[in-house]
Order: sequence, then C-alpha cells, then structure tokens
Amino acid sequence: MDERAFRLWGVPLSAYVTFDDLSAHVHPADRDRVKAAFVATRALVGAYEIDFRITVSDEVRWVSARGQGNDADIVGRIMFGIFIDVTGRKLAEEGHELLAGEMSHRVKNLLAIASGLTAITSRSAKTTAGMAQELTHRLTALGRAHDLVLPVPGQGEKAALLGDLFTVLLAPYDDVGAFSGRVRVAVPRMAVGEKAATMLALVVHELATNSLKYGALSSPSGALDISSAAHDTDVVVVWTERGGPLVTAPADDGGYGSKLLNRGMTIELGGSIACDWSSEGVIVTLRMTKERLMG
Repeated sequence: MDERAFRLWGVPLSAYVTFDDLSAHVHPADRDRVKAAFVATRALVGAYEIDFRITVSDEVRWVSARGQGNDADIVGRIMFGIFIDVTGRKLAEEGHELLAGEMSHRVKNLLAIASGLTAITSRSAKTTAGMAQELTHRLTALGRAHDLVLPVPGQGEKAALLGDLFTVLLAPYDDVGAFSGRVRVAVPRMAVGEKAATMLALVVHELATNSLKYGALSSPSGALDISSAAHDTDVVVVWTERGGPLVTAPADDGGYGSKLLNRGMTIELGGSIACDWSSEGVIVTLRMTKERLMG
C-alpha cells in the first residue's frame, strides 16, 4: 500500500500489510460481508468492486475497494487493486434517501390533514359556499404553516416570535380562531432563530397531524393546550390534549414520524421529547436549549 492508503485505513506505515491488519478496521456490521467477498475474489475472473465502512478512531469512513480477480499468477502473494474514499458520496446518498423518506411521510400527512380539515369544516359550515370558503382559508393557512417546515431556498424567514410561530402553525386546526377556540397557547415572548424555527415547525406540524388523525383535534369536543416556560438554559413546551378519544400507548417505538420527532428534538434542538400516554389525552413535553432555539 502507498502512504495515502495507510492514512485512509489509519494503520501504521510498514513494509507490508496483511488482510487481517485491515479487516480489524472494517466496521463490525460489514466485516462478514467483506471477508466473504475477499474469499470470493480468489476464484473470480475479471474485475471486482465492493463498498464498505471502516473505523478510524471514532470516525467512520466509506471505502470502495476495486481490483482484478483471478490470482493464479499472483507474485509473492501480493494483491493489486485500489482503495477509494467514497465517504462524501455515501453521506450524500444517505441524505437523499432520508429526504425522500421525509417527503413521502409529509405528503401522506398532508393528505390526511386535508381530509381531517374537511371534516372539521363540515361540522361548522352552514352552506356549501360557506364550507368552501372556510376550507379554502384553512388550506391557505396550512400552506403558510408548510412554508415554515419547508422554506423556499433563499426566501426563508428570519427570526420569529415563539407565539407567532404557534399561531401560524395551528391556525388551520382551530374552529374559532387562533388561541380563542379549542387551541389555547400561553408562551413567553422570545425570538426563535431561522434554523430552529424550521425544525420546531416540523415537530409541531407532526404533533398536530397526529392529533388530527388520532387525538384531541379529531374530536369536536377536543382541546389542545400549549404552555411554555423558560429556564436558565432550557425552554420547556408542554403540549396537552384533552377531550378526544381514549389514548393508549403505542406497542412499539412508533413509525417514521416518531423517529423524525426524536431526531429533530435531540440533534437539531439539543433537547428531548417525552410522551405521557394519559387515558384522558396525550401530554408531550418538548425540552430545548435556549442557545439552539434562539440561534
């Protein structure tokens, strides 16, 4: 191996290197697959290629190993091939897959929301014309809320107030009007940074969707209370649902939406999310660091 290959694998520079020296650095999840592929190349005629992960200290790298099989005429038990660092490409692929999953999840949610908003509107509208007008207003408000979740590049909002953020996001679900109907909000006056606003909007959008499908917002008598308190370093928001269907805790860790919530709260907002599956209605506690929320 040349010096660059030794640096890529994170092994000490030496006169020669064995497969065992390298396999110790192959990611445990890929090790069996790589060993099987290595054995297979001994009898393979033609080119081979395999991508796998290696660990160097605490860093995970993706390597593409490419070479020529059929070693009948191999000299001095030396293998010939190349290692390519494809970490950037693999991370981009994972990002694209994650984005595709999120987009699929959001589209399904939007269809469910549109159906739920239609049902809500039908309960209060007295004429078809009135229902059409009210539903249009709700869907327009939903569009504004969705802009917070997926801002147009170059046109993202700057810092917003926490109360205004909730007003825009929850307006489509309130039968009477923001904060005067069945959605009640009491939050301190504080600024929310652009990046945090997008992530928090995604979290609130997910919670509202779940409530509209299964919780308090799915029932005419349901109510949603949102309260918040700011501490020295953290901001805690409590989402309380009452008056909806009986609530039971999920049997598993939840689907894509639950993973989205947990990832957003922990990685992006430096906090946590906790759910109390009270039979009267779910209570969700969102904890975020002030620095991440306002930054």
